[in-house]
Amino acid sequence: MEIFLPIILLFILFLINIPIAFSLIASALVYFLFINTSLPVSLVMQRFISSASSFPLLAIPFFIMVGSIMNYAGISRSLLAFADSIIGHKTGGLAHVNVLLSSLMGGISGSANADAAMQSKILAPEMTKRGYGLSFTAAVTAASSAISPVIPPGINLIIFALLANVSVHSMFIAGYVPAFLMAIALMFAISIISHKRGYKPSRSEPASAKERWGYFLKAIPALLIPFGIILGMRFGLFTPTEAGAIAVLLCAIIGVFVYKELKLNHVALILKETIQGTSAVMFIIIGAMVFGYYMTLERIPHEVASALIQLTDNKLVLLLLINALLLVVGMFIEGGAAMIILTPLLLPAVLNLGINPVHFGVIVIVNIMIGGVTPPFGSMMFTVCSILKVRMVDFVREVAPLLVALIAVLLLLTFSEGLVMFLPNLLKG
Repeated sequence: MEIFLPIILLFILFLINIPIAFSLIASALVYFLFINTSLPVSLVMQRFISSASSFPLLAIPFFIMVGSIMNYAGISRSLLAFADSIIGHKTGGLAHVNVLLSSLMGGISGSANADAAMQSKILAPEMTKRGYGLSFTAAVTAASSAISPVIPPGINLIIFALLANVSVHSMFIAGYVPAFLMAIALMFAISIISHKRGYKPSRSEPASAKERWGYFLKAIPALLIPFGIILGMRFGLFTPTEAGAIAVLLCAIIGVFVYKELKLNHVALILKETIQGTSAVMFIIIGAMVFGYYMTLERIPHEVASALIQLTDNKLVLLLLINALLLVVGMFIEGGAAMIILTPLLLPAVLNLGINPVHFGVIVIVNIMIGGVTPPFGSMMFTVCSILKVRMVDFVREVAPLLVALIAVLLLLTFSEGLVMFLPNLLKG
């Protein structure tokens, strides 16, 4: 029974709000210092260091820097104007713009929390000014930000690819269809709510073709960044890690020479935000790797896989059980940490039943993004509610129908491997 003590301790530390990285490291150290004393402490310390010594992990700071540069380079405002020209004339126009902007930004920022914070500052004030309820504005902003990490180059796509030993390129390509479905589902739910409440469009009439074309031309440099990354990787011009560096360079060039909003005094702010973001993510990854080392030594992933297979040998039933588990865990544990902890546990059972790991990865990432919007510990929920000063009770009431829409998409993706794998298979062709 003592081998499960680190897991029990981990959840206790989570519940008393100890930071995720410290919880993982403390739980792992309890095992190596007091339970399994056969390993030298120096070997455990080497494990901490070697966990970060991975070339693919260099992609993480690069893509975090991309999101930071984008906020200072005027890219977000250009995309906002383009999104408004496309759908701002619909009932509930600015709420639809909120979703569309998250979809356009996702391929550039790659971070749900960054997207939620940015839209809370840029778009949310305008929505409340136009008569949208503050709690509804917060709900739409948080729910739409769940789309961002599903679109390449989302950080979670990279992390899952590393954990599951699958192609980063395949994970990137597989994200487009799920993200599109999430956007459509949210817009459908928003449309119903907006008609009932009489939310007005942001434009009195649709933008003219000439106006849309003008906004599109201005947004082209920003829109080309994710497609350039995907095409470069597809044709072997650079690796995912090198793609992050290319994306940083492209964003900087666009910010300086195209939009002319990126200034020298922004460099220190960008570096500070990149270091803070990278430190938080890497600290969690290192803690999770060492915690995973403990689980591997005790064969816990093998035992969990065996238990799941004994419950069912049906692929769809197994995926539904995993979805239920992830949705519950996502209510209490930050999504990225949940993915890092649970993927090594669940993957053996998934592979044993012949489930495509890329399909499974998309299901996991969509699931944890939904968890980021749900109480009591959803990270996007906290981000939006703290910036907009919205009570959690009011937020939960407004976000409920949007969560139903996202869960419907999750179930569709679970039952339709062909839908998720359509683009990756097409490009493998």
